[in-house]
Amino acid sequence: MTTSLDPVHLTRNLIRCASVTPAEGGALVLLEDVLSGAGFTCTRVDRGGVANLFARWGDKGHAKTFGFNGHTDVVPPGDETAWTHAPFSGDLENGILWGRGATDMKSGVAAFAAAAVDFVRQTPPDGAIVLAITGDEEGDAVDGTTALLDWMGEAGEAMSACLVGEPTCPENMGDMIKIGRRGSMTGWFRVTGVQGHSAYPHRAKNPLPALARLVDRLASHELDQGSAHFDASTLAVVTMDTGNPATNVIPAECSAAVNIRFNDLHSGASLSKWLEEEADRAAAEFGVGIELKVKISGESFLTPPGPLSDLVARAVEAETGRSPVLSTSGGTSDARFVKDHCPVVEFGLVGKTMHQVDEHVPAEQIEQLKTIYKRILTDFFA
Repeated sequence: MTTSLDPVHLTRNLIRCASVTPAEGGALVLLEDVLSGAGFTCTRVDRGGVANLFARWGDKGHAKTFGFNGHTDVVPPGDETAWTHAPFSGDLENGILWGRGATDMKSGVAAFAAAAVDFVRQTPPDGAIVLAITGDEEGDAVDGTTALLDWMGEAGEAMSACLVGEPTCPENMGDMIKIGRRGSMTGWFRVTGVQGHSAYPHRAKNPLPALARLVDRLASHELDQGSAHFDASTLAVVTMDTGNPATNVIPAECSAAVNIRFNDLHSGASLSKWLEEEADRAAAEFGVGIELKVKISGESFLTPPGPLSDLVARAVEAETGRSPVLSTSGGTSDARFVKDHCPVVEFGLVGKTMHQVDEHVPAEQIEQLKTIYKRILTDFFA
């Protein structure tokens, strides 16, 4: 009788790997050992100091290839003395698994790895299974999933569909599937005037009123009211700084930053143009200089409801009894890169404690997630 791979045990071992971005911490070494032992062909795709792992079972280039994507890197634990259980202990107590990555997302990686291993051992499919696992999702994501996809293109590897195992459920297992994500971008403004004495403002050129007016206009502007599959776009002012401790000095410069999460009614380019126009407008009105720097972390994207989301939704409902909502809410994920390669959706655990002190998850949820992933594979290759 074939032994089943325990996803809770695997998650505990992964948590014990201190893989804070960009450290590999032994997590991918552990997974490579587990997967190669189950007949997967494993390749390390390291780039720019980032560790990544590609694993395939089945023939290369098979027309029916299901892929899983996830990450083993985690955010820093913060004050380790504030944790009930040490952040890299992987403690299991009263059915609760504790540690950094318990939710986001070593559990998801363990669940899809365990599901894939059991599936190919018990019912080898006519097709291939790919696991693309990165160590650079929580960081800049320049040399993570993008490096894997670049390498796949060069090596002739491909997925016909992909599931990203990020935590997607807000309250209960089975609540939500992500079929897209909003775009994300940040704009930094630097306003330059002329320093002077606050008692003689006519001899200075104060950059602060210009910045205040600019930021107010941006924050007050309604970008849209949402679209068919997306909530309304949002702009948040995230910092305003002068670095000026003196109350009798008008500063020479000040700065601010805004973060925009945008839907499919906009693009990074169109919003950049709008920010530039507003900056130019404020600069002209107040006679100051305003420089703008923009970073677009990802464009909005949508995998329209259809075969892939239906496949995942059926499996989720069969195992949880819940009909999942198809959503595009939340921040960014590596699905924004995968969508250029093949259709992609996301489904994973309840994400309430991700990035928090005392990150934890009920062990039964990890087991349930493995069962859902295994059913998805069964139905995909049926």
